[in-house]
Amino acid sequence: MLELSFTAADVAYTRFAFSPLWEVVASVWVLKGGAGHDLHAPWAGQARERLTGFDWRLLHDLVPTRVIPGFICPPPTAPLPELADELATVRATPAEQVAREVAAIPEITTVPDAGELADVIQEYWDRALAPFWPRVRALLEADVQYRARRLTTGGASALFGDLNPAVRWRDERLVIDHPRVSARRGLRGKGLLLVPSAFVWPRVFSITVPGWQPTLRYPPRGIGELWTRTTSPSSALVGVFGASRARLLAELDNPASTTELAARTGLTAGGVSQHLTALKAAGLVSAHRVGRFVLYSRTSVAEQLFGT
Repeated sequence: MLELSFTAADVAYTRFAFSPLWEVVASVWVLKGGAGHDLHAPWAGQARERLTGFDWRLLHDLVPTRVIPGFICPPPTAPLPELADELATVRATPAEQVAREVAAIPEITTVPDAGELADVIQEYWDRALAPFWPRVRALLEADVQYRARRLTTGGASALFGDLNPAVRWRDERLVIDHPRVSARRGLRGKGLLLVPSAFVWPRVFSITVPGWQPTLRYPPRGIGELWTRTTSPSSALVGVFGASRARLLAELDNPASTTELAARTGLTAGGVSQHLTALKAAGLVSAHRVGRFVLYSRTSVAEQLFGT
């Protein structure tokens, strides 16, 4: 069991971030048959096919069953980093640090070159994750929106109250059920970095080593529906809004961009944009920018129409 104690400063500096690099690492664990492989089976089948002919053993062997070397997945320093930014950090890792961290993990027998490893990760990403990233990113974004509301309305106890069964808020401390950890640690005034992760399910991962902001990686809400299709809109909604706009509303179970919605529905990007503009004017859709993307979400009024 790991106990993290919070000061007022720690609560103030607690923040959220995504990590494409961590999703790479966690997805490798899934492909190796780790926990969560059943949930992600629809993705895994396609990923294995896309990886055919590509030698990614260097990455495969660096993700053992218990401990993952820190240099391969450092906590993100920005809220929405690009994979290229995170890989730059990997490439800059001193060779002696790579050797030291690998030597501490008996399952890993080869010390990789950081630059070569980064190249393998980039190719793995392009083949196995990039085609699915908009869907994953939308799920992560929806979770952050939900948790930000929980923090605003109920404080830290509400934020952590339903985060994961292994996580509990108790008297200004966060208790995390780690089967092989027994420790009490402070956050050193740095706060806690919360990183929702699709491929970490059903576990949680924590980082408390000096040099990094203490980090908790956890599964986002709605993970069970990540690879399922959205239910079709009712005939009543189609009658009121028309087939295209009703379909777009149905697809917005999680935030999505114009490009992603066009790919899902078969509509042109211009047509999707026009429909979203009309739905936004009617108070049924909201828009917000996340990095280079504008994501659209159903408003509370639209959620009531779908009975959610």
